Amino acid sequence: MFDYLISGAQVLLPTGLARMDLAISNGTIASIHEPAEDVPARERIDADGLTLLPGAIDTHVHVRAPAFPERGTVTTETRAAAAGGVTTILEMPVTIPTTATAEQLNIRRAHFERDTLVNFGLYAGLGGMDEAQARALRDAGAIAFKIFTTAVPSGREAEFEGLACPTEDQQYMALEAARAADLPLTVHCEHAALLKLFGQRSAGADRTEAAYMNASHPAVCETVAVAALAAMNADVGAKLHIAHVTSGRTAEVIRRFSGFSDLTAEVCPQSLYASETEVRRAGVDGKTIPPIRYEADSDALWRALADGTITQVATDHAPFDTSEKNASAGNFAAAPAGVPGLEILVPAMLDAVARQRLSMPQAWDLVSSGPARRFGLQGRKGQIAVGCDADLILVDVAADTVIRAETLQTQARGATGIYAGRRFRGKVMRTIVGGATVFSDGAITGRGGEGAFVAPA
Repeated sequence: MFDYLISGAQVLLPTGLARMDLAISNGTIASIHEPAEDVPARERIDADGLTLLPGAIDTHVHVRAPAFPERGTVTTETRAAAAGGVTTILEMPVTIPTTATAEQLNIRRAHFERDTLVNFGLYAGLGGMDEAQARALRDAGAIAFKIFTTAVPSGREAEFEGLACPTEDQQYMALEAARAADLPLTVHCEHAALLKLFGQRSAGADRTEAAYMNASHPAVCETVAVAALAAMNADVGAKLHIAHVTSGRTAEVIRRFSGFSDLTAEVCPQSLYASETEVRRAGVDGKTIPPIRYEADSDALWRALADGTITQVATDHAPFDTSEKNASAGNFAAAPAGVPGLEILVPAMLDAVARQRLSMPQAWDLVSSGPARRFGLQGRKGQIAVGCDADLILVDVAADTVIRAETLQTQARGATGIYAGRRFRGKVMRTIVGGATVFSDGAITGRGGEGAFVAPA
């Protein structure tokens, strides 16, 4: 007697799509078999006409509470993940206090476990740490490490303690520490000295214009930082992962370092589906750092996904309260940087499949099986196979998802101007986490606590 039987769906298996039935017991996939009427199960889920996929793994997420509950809480943001078909999130350590010690990681874990609707892993800060400290964080269950190649933003010192590594010697030591712990090092890449230069040169620019962001944070800052890290890592041999690539030039650097450095990279949906034109329309809702760039960059990033240069799509989900964005309306220099993305990721990838930019296996390698491989979750997450965790989503590839603030779950629903009104082909119908349905037919059904802490194997 199985707990659940999902019948009638097209199932994405490692070998491709096939019409199969899938049974779940004790939170794991217990059987995948040809459709049959006589399979015993306590509950049957009729999925005729739908597609069954591994749940998405969003490897770049910020949850603001408890320091900033007005921006988002574990409840609000994991509800957003559930509604968006994201069954596992990896949270960045930018919080107060920074998740930079084993003690703080355990406190953060306890903060999540009570209320989360989806699985979660925790990044740790690494700036200035030695190899022994890195191993201690690994032993506490850190999924990966995070650093910035920029200086600490003014006024945010408490959030960035142990994260800022603006000089190459600091970056090199961070790579060494990550290698010693055998965990990925994810890096926000902008060259600190070049940022200072272009900040000075753009000091007189019109800060009400979207173009201010690309003037003060041009693509060359990202490209040079990535090239330096890749070159250093060819010597060190850490698992280097580049966060939120925004430019075609940076994609080309990553392509040229392929095979010379253990290097992977991610791109965000906003860099694929938007350009500076959309930022002009959205105003400061569209501010990100690094900024959204130009249509030519979006085209280059799509090509980099298709040819395997960039191996992940992640959201950099960064919720801010609507009032915080509105307070800086018309001032791109002062506005907080970040857009919500947890409810965008899966519809955006389904849309890419519908438009034949990617195949379904390609798309789900980018948002599920690829992240599982890179972050030590392979064999448990990221694929539909017997013995894997039952983290699954049922989607309707023929239905549309229209992004409207009033239907979103994220606390930052009022700051979604970059996506407002956008129509994606493809819709999440049900989200299953560890065998439990947490979202179904437009409604949250999870009560909190369904998700589990994940650590690398």
